[in-house]
Amino acid sequence: MAGRHSHDRNSGVATGGDATPSGVRDVRNVVVVGHAGAGKTTFLETLLAASGTIPRGGRVEDGTTVSDYDDAEVRQQRSVNLSLVPIEYNGVKINFLDTPGYADFVGDLRAGLRAADCALFVVSTTDAVDGTTRMLWNECAMVGMPRAVVLTKLDHPRSDYAATLAACRDAFGEKVLPLYLPSPSKGEVTGLAGILNQHLHDYADGHRAEQELTAEDRARVDDARGELIEGIIEESEDETLMDRYVSGEEIDPKVLIDDLERAVSLASFFPVIPVCSAGGPGVTELLDVITSAFPSPAEHPMPEVSTISGKPKTGLSCDPEGPLLAEVVKSTADPYVGRISLVRLFSGTLRPDTAVHVSGHFLADRGHDEHDEDERVGTLSSPLGKTQRPVPHARAGDIVAVAKLSHAETGDTLSDCDTPLLMRPWDVPEPMLPIAIVAHTKADEDKLSQGLNRLAAEDPTLRIENNSETRQLVLWTMGEAHADVLLDRLASRYGVNVDQVELRVPLRQTLSGKGAGRGRHVKQSGGHGQYGVCEIEVEPLPEGSGFEFADKIVGGAVPRQFIASVEKGIRSQMEKGTTSAGYPMVDIKVTLLDGKTHSVDSSDLAFQMAGALALKEAAEAAGVALLEPFDHVSILVSDDDVGTIMGDLSSRRGHVLGTESVGEGRSLIKADVPQSELVRYAIELRAMSHGTATFTREFARYAPMPQHLAAKALE
Repeated sequence: MAGRHSHDRNSGVATGGDATPSGVRDVRNVVVVGHAGAGKTTFLETLLAASGTIPRGGRVEDGTTVSDYDDAEVRQQRSVNLSLVPIEYNGVKINFLDTPGYADFVGDLRAGLRAADCALFVVSTTDAVDGTTRMLWNECAMVGMPRAVVLTKLDHPRSDYAATLAACRDAFGEKVLPLYLPSPSKGEVTGLAGILNQHLHDYADGHRAEQELTAEDRARVDDARGELIEGIIEESEDETLMDRYVSGEEIDPKVLIDDLERAVSLASFFPVIPVCSAGGPGVTELLDVITSAFPSPAEHPMPEVSTISGKPKTGLSCDPEGPLLAEVVKSTADPYVGRISLVRLFSGTLRPDTAVHVSGHFLADRGHDEHDEDERVGTLSSPLGKTQRPVPHARAGDIVAVAKLSHAETGDTLSDCDTPLLMRPWDVPEPMLPIAIVAHTKADEDKLSQGLNRLAAEDPTLRIENNSETRQLVLWTMGEAHADVLLDRLASRYGVNVDQVELRVPLRQTLSGKGAGRGRHVKQSGGHGQYGVCEIEVEPLPEGSGFEFADKIVGGAVPRQFIASVEKGIRSQMEKGTTSAGYPMVDIKVTLLDGKTHSVDSSDLAFQMAGALALKEAAEAAGVALLEPFDHVSILVSDDDVGTIMGDLSSRRGHVLGTESVGEGRSLIKADVPQSELVRYAIELRAMSHGTATFTREFARYAPMPQHLAAKALE
């Protein structure tokens, strides 16, 4: 393709090469997105080999392979972590950010989107486009991120290039068009037919050779060429091009390539490149697109920045000479060097052994304390496989691994100590799968809190809850795979073993009707005894009313100073519940009717005990009903799945409140559902919707539990 032009992303006007520092112009940050099994790891290894970063076969400097991350536990960590794969190609440094292919790790996916300036969507020609990939494409569209589509596994027996291309266009839009077509020979893809230049890039002998198209390839190229040219011309600033093309004029290929590069950079055109990892066809073509059409970091809009006090900070640009502004997009613990932070620099230059300010202010609702600390930067490195290659500095636009930032958490901002700044991090999805855990041994219990805090510092999608009502430690996770990885890391990295236990839902008790009770606490054991007697009447109140206490004592049967004691004892017993199940009692009215006192032995404690005993007796007489918590649930789902989801909600005793169309073939369902029916809903909804539906939940109210379930809970 033609040489790279620098474009103003807002005006669409080429600014020329001198407007951007050369170091920034020669960097591309590319997030690689694709579902598990799409072939991202093999694809990246092929890019590394093609660029000369590693030799053919995947061996890196320490003798291991890049795919060694896929053995045993390292294989699991590789598949679920955001990782950096940097290569050099034609004088340009390309930072590939390899993202997990599982929906449970969408937090890392979004971190990759934040750190990158453009995206490659890897789609296997043996599979369909999954729901998570569709959602991420839409997220990129909302922020105007340039994208290209890579089609892999071309030599697989089940490969269907034409069907996969059609599926991509259906999922991503009509501006998704191929630049090359795979050219098979004897059942293998040995070359690519260029649609614009109308030449065959032949890789039969392992090296690219440009040849004339075969008759078969010519027919296929002719069929695709008109649509590609029209798609490019529609994005051109030259309004005369379409008329000239329609009238039969042959448009200069250089003009088309220039317009193509500009449209790709402005995220209005999305090229498709088939890549055969086994033999290399498509790799060079893809790298050419990345270096010539994808934007440099200087062309990407700056995130929202403010001072520590919250005052907006403007005027920043991707300038190595500017003030330091960087963000921790991923932090992990290394058993040998401690915490490693993957950092994207938006402005300034970062050097080892310099002091920086670390700020984190946006995750208080997930158990992360707001923090402002000055720290000294450790070694800077460029990772490749298991190898950390030291670098002398990192400049604006680059991505680098930083050692020994002990206070830095994922999403934190790094800035100059004398002028600290704060970036609002990317949106992190709410974790919706709760698991309750207990320490396996006393030794594990002593280390549990520290281990969990370290996990939370690495992973903002984890929320830790100490539930005071159920007295359980609950980890809110993104799904089963996420939960398994967290517990594995807790054991392997921090030496803390835990057991999963059944999650308890915080139930409540109330009264079924009116009742009366008498509390008598009389003890005599020599000296002053204890004497307190009270009689009460109880009745239920409407939901949410809380507790009411009425005093109808006549003639001082209970002295004034002990009436408050009776109320205190009743309140205490309400918190403990009146049955052995121990559920708190709510929404009741208690009326104190009568009582007895003793001139010597009556006391505050005696009447507290009498009030508690009276409530237990009255509740037994009135009957106890259990209340269960309901959550208000909002489910975003494909129109095709609305019926299935609503039927499932009914089976969960949910009350559907309504549905509304939100466009693009999707609907929003709102319902109130018992919390006990939502424990595994994150997993079950994903299965019902084939990974396309998402939901949020928030507490709504307490409501009566069906009698057969209440009886089981009270047992």
